[in-house]
Amino acid sequence: MSVIYVLLTISICVALIFFIAFVLSVRSGQYDDAYTPSVRMLFEDELVAPTPKENNNQNNSQTE
Repeated sequence: MSVIYVLLTISICVALIFFIAFVLSVRSGQYDDAYTPSVRMLFEDELVAPTPKENNNQNNSQTE
């Protein structure tokens, strides 16, 4: 029965350490990002421009 008390005490201490680390990171601005979410949708589907070599091949095949 005493092992349960020891494990419970250790688990509460570990949980408190993680909670304190989380609170400190939020206060220091670790999760503040006001710019990226507003423009993320603009950069997800970027079109890849064909290279000039591919462009020439397409033009040659269309003229034949």
